[in-house]
Amino acid sequence: MDEQDRKRAELGETDAPAEDEIAEAFEKIVSEGAQRLHRRWHEVLATGLAGGLEVAVGVLALLAVLAATGSELLAGLAFSIGFIALMLGRSELFTEGFLVPVTAVFAGRADTAQLAKLWAGTLVANLIGGWLVMWLVVQGFPDLTSTAVESAVHFVEAPLDLQSVCLAFLGGAVITLMTRMQHGAHSEGGKIIASVIGGFLLAGLQLFHSILDSLLIFGALHAGAPFGYGDWLAWFWYTVLFNMAGGLLVVTMTRLVRSKELIEQERRAAGADD
Repeated sequence: MDEQDRKRAELGETDAPAEDEIAEAFEKIVSEGAQRLHRRWHEVLATGLAGGLEVAVGVLALLAVLAATGSELLAGLAFSIGFIALMLGRSELFTEGFLVPVTAVFAGRADTAQLAKLWAGTLVANLIGGWLVMWLVVQGFPDLTSTAVESAVHFVEAPLDLQSVCLAFLGGAVITLMTRMQHGAHSEGGKIIASVIGGFLLAGLQLFHSILDSLLIFGALHAGAPFGYGDWLAWFWYTVLFNMAGGLLVVTMTRLVRSKELIEQERRAAGADD
């Protein structure tokens, strides 16, 4: 421990090589990430399926408000219902896996194979769960089908250009920032506020989000949209990649650099336990 770390430890309540709040948040993130990464396959799929179902509820709210008001911003606020349900239900969304599990891997509490399992299983399960609920939405609320088709066209007809790449990159950064804010909150109320902020920015500003917008597209496809699953895939593949880039490079990498000494300390502890 150098002189600067020693002085910081004297001023704080812990001897960690970082401020107390940073150390506490880091330990919380690593512990949660390790638990999520050690799930069995059926647990990964079940949690991801629930996440798709809950986000689809937010999409239903978005479509209802958009149809009634024509305002994307108000619809974005309504969509935050999905993120609140996701947070309170302790479910899993693919794009929420860019900070917490990755930090656990860097800290030596899990490996990359477990991270790949979490990502792949959650992504597939999110899409399946969302696809099923959007079928129910279209059958139950036929008045919303035209709104679903109009909303989906914005994404499937977007060309792969700099604007689309930036919207997908920002989408990944915003959802990962929401995750970080939720972990930094000390109450359920603070976490709900973070969910509302994330929902407003993602849906209200029509950022490209691989799961949220896929569910809009699925709803349009169930309603007989003038495009097909191939058009969805042409949009989906690059949106996933740039969501990951935005979440990993903007938010996660910054936090890893900020927690470098804590990560090294955690890896040494994990090595000693082995």
